Amino acid sequence: MTQIALIRHGSTAWNKEKRSQGQTDNPLDQEGREQALLLAARLSEETWDAIYASDLERASETARIIGDRLGIQEIHLDPRLREMGGGQVEGTTEAERLARWGANWSNLDLGRELADAGTIRGSAAIEDIVRQHPHGRVIVVSHGAILRNTLRGLVPELDVSAKLSNTSITRISKEAESWQCELYNCSVHLDSNKESL
Repeated sequence: MTQIALIRHGSTAWNKEKRSQGQTDNPLDQEGREQALLLAARLSEETWDAIYASDLERASETARIIGDRLGIQEIHLDPRLREMGGGQVEGTTEAERLARWGANWSNLDLGRELADAGTIRGSAAIEDIVRQHPHGRVIVVSHGAILRNTLRGLVPELDVSAKLSNTSITRISKEAESWQCELYNCSVHLDSNKESL
C-alpha cells in the first residue's frame, strides 16, 4: 500500500485579495510560512519517505519548510502538480471578472485549463509517484483546484465540492488498483497550535 498526504500550499497575498492565481508564480506571505511551520510540526509526528511538489514558488516553499522539519532535503519538483491554468482570469477578482466579462464570465472561453485536463495530468503525476514508492509514505504539495480535479479522477465517489484550505491535508492510499480517501481537507493544526507560534 502507498499512502499519500496531499497538501495545499500556505497562504499568499493573492489568496487574501481573492485573486485567481492559476499558474502565476506567487510566493507565500508571512502567514503562509507560519501555516507551513504548523503543518510541518503535525507531519513530523509520522515517518515520511519523500516529498514532491509543484514547481510554483508557493508550493515549493511550503514543501521546503516541511522538508526542513522532517530532515528531507530533496524536494522532487513536478510541473504536472502546478495549479490549473487560469488564462485571462489569472490575477483578477470576482468583481473584476464581472465588470470585464459580465455575469456569465465562467462560460466564456478565456483560455482556462479544462477540469478534465487537470484530472488527467494530476492523476498521472500521482500514479507515477506510486510507481516510484510502491509501499511508501509520500507528501505531495500542490494547489487547490488541481488537487480537487486529481481526486475526482482517483476517488470518483469522493465529494470534492468543498474548496481546500491553505495547508490542509487530504490523505489517500492505494492498495492493489483501488484508491481510498481517509481524510479530506483537514487543517486542525492551524486551530490547535496557534498559541505556540
